[in-house]
Amino acid sequence: MARGKLHRQAALWFVVLCASYLGFAYLAAPEFWSFRFLRNGSEPASLLTTTPDGIPGDPINIALVGTEEDVIQAFSAARWDRAASLSVKSDIEIGESVLLDRPDVDAPVSTLLFDGRREDIAFEKPVGKSADQRHHIRLWVTSVAGADSRPTWYGSASFDRGVGLSHDTGQITHHIAPDIDAERDSLIGDLTAAGRTESITTIPGIGFTTTGRNGGGDPYFTDGKVLMAVLVPFK
Repeated sequence: MARGKLHRQAALWFVVLCASYLGFAYLAAPEFWSFRFLRNGSEPASLLTTTPDGIPGDPINIALVGTEEDVIQAFSAARWDRAASLSVKSDIEIGESVLLDRPDVDAPVSTLLFDGRREDIAFEKPVGKSADQRHHIRLWVTSVAGADSRPTWYGSASFDRGVGLSHDTGQITHHIAPDIDAERDSLIGDLTAAGRTESITTIPGIGFTTTGRNGGGDPYFTDGKVLMAVLVPFK
């Protein structure tokens, strides 16, 4: 009887601790950081994403000119996989991938907003056996027309170096590598090597930044420029 009572008490404390963690990490902490950001009277830079709570996220560092089919075919040719949408099923699969060290080539990405909208499409290229490390990019279609009247897509590319807890909220998240310019250049290099770019130019981005922090509290640095690639039309 005494042992059964101890087991019930331990289970109760486990439930309480889990509920407390979830309440802090997914409710209280995001509200705190959102309030702190808004209280400072700050507004995200025009080419900076935000989390759904309004916390500054990763900067825009890629621009692609092409139709949706052009984009999909370009990443396919470069051997990048389209990321799945967020769902309970996809969350379980990515958790199994990391814990069991097995592939999940279409693992979802967390939601970021640009111009008030979540990404229209996302792609990734795993490193190793699991989704623990991966190259990835979120893309938003814009109303900006390219030189050939095809739409312009703005993207935020970074490298996930491992899964852990957010430095700001304690939520489970991927941590990014700080050199986001290297990821930007590598992605454009992949598309070019696959023969899917017609031209590449540089346009202004958020500007030179040495002490940036994204929505998970990860530091990053950048020259603040955006690489714009005009994609080969899909035929």
